[in-house]
Amino acid sequence: MSGPRPLDRLRSIKIKLGVLVFASVSVSSLVLWFGLVKLGWLPRYTLPIAVLVALAVTQVLAHGMTSPLRSMTAAAAAMARGDYSRRVRATSRDEVGELARAFNRMAADLEATDVQRRELIANVSHELRTPIATLQAVLENLVDGVAQPEPRTLQAALDQTERLGRLVRELLDLSRIDAGTEPLSRHDVALTGVLEAAVSEATMTSPTVHFALEVAPPDAVAWVDPARLHQVVANLLDNAARHSPAGGTVRVWASVGAAGLHLEVSDEGPGIAPVDRERVFERFYRGSGTAGSSADGTGGTGLGLAITRWAVSLHGGRVTVADDAGADAAAGCRFVIDLPGRAT
Repeated sequence: MSGPRPLDRLRSIKIKLGVLVFASVSVSSLVLWFGLVKLGWLPRYTLPIAVLVALAVTQVLAHGMTSPLRSMTAAAAAMARGDYSRRVRATSRDEVGELARAFNRMAADLEATDVQRRELIANVSHELRTPIATLQAVLENLVDGVAQPEPRTLQAALDQTERLGRLVRELLDLSRIDAGTEPLSRHDVALTGVLEAAVSEATMTSPTVHFALEVAPPDAVAWVDPARLHQVVANLLDNAARHSPAGGTVRVWASVGAAGLHLEVSDEGPGIAPVDRERVFERFYRGSGTAGSSADGTGGTGLGLAITRWAVSLHGGRVTVADDAGADAAAGCRFVIDLPGRAT
């Protein structure tokens, strides 16, 4: 479709231009010599023919050289209309070929971003619809006199407003992630105090679950951003509490050593299926629905673990789901975080 590209093997646009000029001059000279000497044509006939042949050779070679540029122009016009699926044939080895490959990478990134944007809009719309519909139903019942403003009714409305508030906060965090504007302020922090604050908040929001905290040593000092660490622990505790049975225990264990901070949060919930243990950190991921579901499932927004991984990565650390139970996902869930210490 794009035509032949006989000069694609050459690695420089300057060399291609040189070959183009050489080929045109050589062909025109050959035509002139053949017409004048061999055939005895008059110059007024031979010269125009030589020029036409030279132009034809130039057209063939130049067409292959500029074909990627025309393809990029057409693809860019398609992208302006919202079609990010177009790609450019990038067989040339010169600067234009490098530009074409860079264009294809950009197009692939834009296509992935567009897919994420569409998924984000769909997921946020879904997340907003449920609490808004519930709030509307509760308020309509109160206004119509169908229900009385009893504590149970008001608590249901409050639960939905808290869910909306959590979604808004997490979306704001998400916007900071995408903008890359969230700074990291690391300094020496008393680890027990940060973890106790997060556990205290979790206890208030999840009174049916018991939280156990252990820090070794108790006076451990970690080199972290306390706000980001609090966010990480709060998200993991919220996730663990939502998937723990009533009366269950969520354990937090932390230690500080030469390698840095090691933190674990475990629950007694259904666990996470092996196929889901990496994807639980993706935005709005809900799990495969096979074995376990201790990952931003019922009641969550699907953003908490994605934000957790982002905050951990800001520290240069890593968060994983421990594979304690092997294929058995019904033995609870344990998240493991390792943050590097201060560089010496």
